[in-house]
Amino acid sequence: MAQAVEEWYKQMPVITRSYLTAVIVTTVGCSLDIISPYKLYLNPVLVVKQYEFWRLITNFLYFRKMDLDFLFHMFFLARYCKLLEENSFRGRTADFFYMLLFGATVLTGIVLIGGTIPYLSESFAKIIFLSNSLTFMMVYVWSKQNPFIHMSFLGLFTFTAAYLPWVLLGFSVLVGASAWVDLLGMIAGHAYYFLEDVYPRMTDRRPLRTPSFIKALFADEYVVVARPANVQFAPPPADDVLQG
Repeated sequence: MAQAVEEWYKQMPVITRSYLTAVIVTTVGCSLDIISPYKLYLNPVLVVKQYEFWRLITNFLYFRKMDLDFLFHMFFLARYCKLLEENSFRGRTADFFYMLLFGATVLTGIVLIGGTIPYLSESFAKIIFLSNSLTFMMVYVWSKQNPFIHMSFLGLFTFTAAYLPWVLLGFSVLVGASAWVDLLGMIAGHAYYFLEDVYPRMTDRRPLRTPSFIKALFADEYVVVARPANVQFAPPPADDVLQG
């Protein structure tokens, strides 16, 4: 069992493995009182006035207490982060990192701006950790890129992946969780999907082109397709040989 978990962990792509490790270490550290969540949560006042800039990062690493909800989110984080990095972003690690950076920036901006809007500031003030929202963003992006995959929810009903974010949002509401957290992830995910997939097809412009300094952080990856051993290719037609 332990060997199987180790192999599963080692086979994860670099960004997924690094983020999952940071999340588990942070959450376990808080559960054991090694790390205080009060040093991690997003607090605009402390960021601006006390220069505690690490809060802009650490609020994405803590998933509250270790319970069933934590395991639920770890499953979605490991699954959809891995699926995106291995498929949609295969060989494009820098682009995947930039997607997460974009999502984290959008989520942080929404919370900071929302905290200044009357009648909404109280709701946004309660959102001090954005880890769940970033995970939901990844689910949303994956669903947009794989809309026709058939899925099942707890064996109760089937649907296509395009509706996965809405199914999970409905489930969150049923169990009494805050819908704001999931909605923020959907907003950030749709912003990325529109700017990366829709807008370039409309205008031939790509506003989310990954900066060169981020690409320099990651080694280029080449996808090598092996030729099957027993496959023979037919010779070119005789006319083509004579013309050559």
